[in-house]
Amino acid sequence: MLTDHERRKQISVRGIAQVENVSNIKKAFNRHLHFSLIKDRNVATPRDYYFALANTVRDHLVSRWIRTQQYYYENDPKRVYYLSLEFYMGRTLSNTMMNLGVQATVDEALYQLGLDIEELQEIEEDAGLGNGGLGRLAACFLDSMATLGIAAYGYGLRYEYGIFKQLIKDGWQLEEPDDWLRFGNPWEKARPEYMLPVNFYGKVEQDKDGKSQWTNTHLVFAMPYDTPVPGYRNNVVNTLRLWSAKAENHFRLKFFNDGDYVQAVMDRNLTENITRVLYPNDNVFIGKELRLKQQYFLVAATLQDIIRRFKSSRYGCRDAIRVEFDSFPDKVAIQLNDTHPSIGIPELIRLLVDVEGLSFDKAWDICVRTFAYTNHTLLPEALERWPVSLIENLLPRHLEIIYEVNQKFMDTVAAKYPGDFDRMRRMSIVEEADDHGEKRINMAHLCIVGSHTINGVAALHSALLKSNTFKDFFELYPHKFQNKTNGITPRRWLLLSNPSLADVICEKIGDDWITDLSQLQKLKEFADNSGFLETIRRVKQENKLRVATYLSDEYNVEINPSSLFDIHVKRIHEYKRQLLNALHVITLYNRIKADPNLQMVPRTILFGGKAAPGYHMAKQIIKLITSVGQIVNNDPIVGDKLKVVYLENYRVSMAEKIIPAADLSEQISTAGTEASGTGNMKFMLNGGLTIGTLDGANVEMAEEMGNENIFIFGMTVEEVEALGNKGYNAETFINRIPTLKQIIEQLEGGFFTPDQPDLLKDVANSLRYHDRFMVCADFEDYIRCQDVVAKTYEDQQKWSRMALMNIASTGKFSTDRTISEYAREIWGVEPGEIKLAAPYENSETPESP
Repeated sequence: MLTDHERRKQISVRGIAQVENVSNIKKAFNRHLHFSLIKDRNVATPRDYYFALANTVRDHLVSRWIRTQQYYYENDPKRVYYLSLEFYMGRTLSNTMMNLGVQATVDEALYQLGLDIEELQEIEEDAGLGNGGLGRLAACFLDSMATLGIAAYGYGLRYEYGIFKQLIKDGWQLEEPDDWLRFGNPWEKARPEYMLPVNFYGKVEQDKDGKSQWTNTHLVFAMPYDTPVPGYRNNVVNTLRLWSAKAENHFRLKFFNDGDYVQAVMDRNLTENITRVLYPNDNVFIGKELRLKQQYFLVAATLQDIIRRFKSSRYGCRDAIRVEFDSFPDKVAIQLNDTHPSIGIPELIRLLVDVEGLSFDKAWDICVRTFAYTNHTLLPEALERWPVSLIENLLPRHLEIIYEVNQKFMDTVAAKYPGDFDRMRRMSIVEEADDHGEKRINMAHLCIVGSHTINGVAALHSALLKSNTFKDFFELYPHKFQNKTNGITPRRWLLLSNPSLADVICEKIGDDWITDLSQLQKLKEFADNSGFLETIRRVKQENKLRVATYLSDEYNVEINPSSLFDIHVKRIHEYKRQLLNALHVITLYNRIKADPNLQMVPRTILFGGKAAPGYHMAKQIIKLITSVGQIVNNDPIVGDKLKVVYLENYRVSMAEKIIPAADLSEQISTAGTEASGTGNMKFMLNGGLTIGTLDGANVEMAEEMGNENIFIFGMTVEEVEALGNKGYNAETFINRIPTLKQIIEQLEGGFFTPDQPDLLKDVANSLRYHDRFMVCADFEDYIRCQDVVAKTYEDQQKWSRMALMNIASTGKFSTDRTISEYAREIWGVEPGEIKLAAPYENSETPESP
């Protein structure tokens, strides 16, 4: 088996001419080590070498980054602004080298310097600025927007502490701060010259003309940090701008007069807490003031920045005294990634009316034509509904605007459906008082009313939005609703994370698939080629061997590399049904204990994911899995037939290791609960077969590859709904299925936690009495389907053919396709129009780094 260095040297970046040469890289590396880090080889640490390498690679970005922004300024294309509270970027170094096409050169340079590039890449901290799918989707979108040459900007928050670092101690999840910035971030550039004011609190007063004035506010400043986002070998480098909260640089007179200088300085920290930490998301909305502050801080700074950029454009009339905003929606597209940035709708109106002097009706028209909204959840408890009292205190002017918007909207509804007061109540942005006497603002309703387009993220999800979640709005605005099935970037999730498979594919069909994933369809002609299937099998086995070594080193668990790698990695949540998978693990264990001579396909079952710190049942599920693993892995009767490992602190960089080794991908949410899923697509692209329900994007995956190449089980959306309407009782299934009943009794009796017999009773009780996501109803069919999986795995030729069909059918699930659809059908821009020459193409010698 080739080492990674030998492989990269052999393929030499797949024949693409290298411009930067090894000598220049070595010189740049040493220059940064000496002049940027002020170290030499005698005292430099591995982290110093990483930073020297990162700065060397960044040198190759800079001229492309500047030229891209110059092009945008000079040609003034329509800009796309992607607003998200999360960008789950992971590591940047490897991805940047790949997109620039310099990884083989850099690898060789470091090899000659006596350094191991793999070790240096492992030093980089993950930028854990997201919780899971929503944030990772945003990161994939940025990659595709740059690769497609779209003039796009990501806007988010620069959390000092990202998603927490997960520790597993005594089988329980513990949280530690994710201090990802403690050593600095070589990829960001602070832009203090673009720092912007953001106001909170205060009150609204009427001036002599009856216009509203927001006064007596608390001022915070937003400091931008820019990160380059390179496209794949097209010399386009877009920008991700993250805002950090900074206090005013002077003190309130009260403290000055009292002489309490220390208190004045300490109070600055309260202001800067706005961007201190990312809220862990458990899909349950909690109306915390700090969270609303974060949301408003993001949109207030971003919209000022967007308007500033618009004013400096030709359409904004760069040199005119009065800016003409009529063309604003023609030059600006703003995409709201879920409802988190939804307060941007009243904020844009406030800026246009209060600051720019437009009429309310004109501002509203501009607003609707500018914003588009993506919905990411069907769970009602996840939809944001802010208490009126909270908005009134924090953002009084915005509440006033929301009331005015709602009044105009209610007039529209009343005109369309006269006398239908129940419909008006259901559709109102301002919801009636709840049991606590509190009115709330429904932010999803605000997004629908204030946007020109609303989209779901899978065909099934979008259909459910129209038929259920937003049925009233679809009937009023059918033209507003679209579907945009999610995707993943093939660069990071195949080319970077699974280079051996990428090489095999390139040898067969060339490398056009890297930017046109539909090209993978060509692999289907090799579906019956036993030699090619053997090659696919060999690549998978090499990846599994790497993971087996990793698990041995990190977890001291020896696993059988030839076993079926059954992988379930995603946020821990009841609707994702890690519990159902755990019941299957126990079923297998009970079978082995009942018959120690049982012949079965050996399995290694890997779980990974974080539970929100306050989510009791999710933490109980982790404890169940680890407790079962402790029993299973140490039972000599079981041997290597079954192993269970919980992957601690699952994150993007770990996903890049684990996903290429997967034989089986668990996508087993209750039908009608997962909006789309993107992990399912990553496994599919890497030749992992899916066991799943007809939920989210699984439905479209099955359509693309054929039902014979996926393991589908469980109730459909219609069957789930029918069972719920009939009155679901888990006890009916528990009493009817002996295997399930045995497991429930084991949990209740403390079988897996003998030292604390009552420890997992909450899990047992949730299954018996609170089985909201119908685990018991789907259990029997899930076990049946898992048995089919095992039987199929015994026929390695058939399994490999199915894996190939999965890979070959992934074309639809590229974010390049997703973003092209957004661009043409929502944003009004044409992908691929922007093409830039490399900085050195017009000179005789290559660009010096």
